[in-house]
Amino acid sequence: MRRTERHKVEGSNSLWHVYKTVPFWKVMRNFIVIQMARYTPFLRMKNWLYRTFLGVKVGDQTSFALMVMLDVMFPEKISVGKNSVIGYNTTILAHEYLIHEYRIGMVEIGDEVLIGANTTILPGVRIGDGAIVSASTLVHKDVPAGAFVGGNPMQVIRLKDE
Repeated sequence: MRRTERHKVEGSNSLWHVYKTVPFWKVMRNFIVIQMARYTPFLRMKNWLYRTFLGVKVGDQTSFALMVMLDVMFPEKISVGKNSVIGYNTTILAHEYLIHEYRIGMVEIGDEVLIGANTTILPGVRIGDGAIVSASTLVHKDVPAGAFVGGNPMQVIRLKDE
């Protein structure tokens, strides 16, 4: 089970309540910073932008490939350990807006983790140290340390001990 805070809403779907959840100007600032980082080829600059303006915890020598999309509303709930690689066009979400509720949760990515291209990581998950997530995976639950996972829905392909 993912670790998320659940917040019920009344009336219209939860996305209509978005600016009761997070300030408009925070979303605008985050959007601009994320878009700049998505297109820059300079890894140190990306990490600096994420740490300085978004509050993302980014470990040393971590690499975010081109077009990585961080959560625009709650990027401060994302942490990535040292020497990890986040693949091209990966999306990391710390929130989800549903019909009758919205959910917010931390995303914790360990040290020396490899995330393949076009992966989506949902809120409230932990990816353990040394894990490998294959390309185009929907990460909807925790990934054990050292595991190799993939697919949609995500399945464990191999554990560290095997």
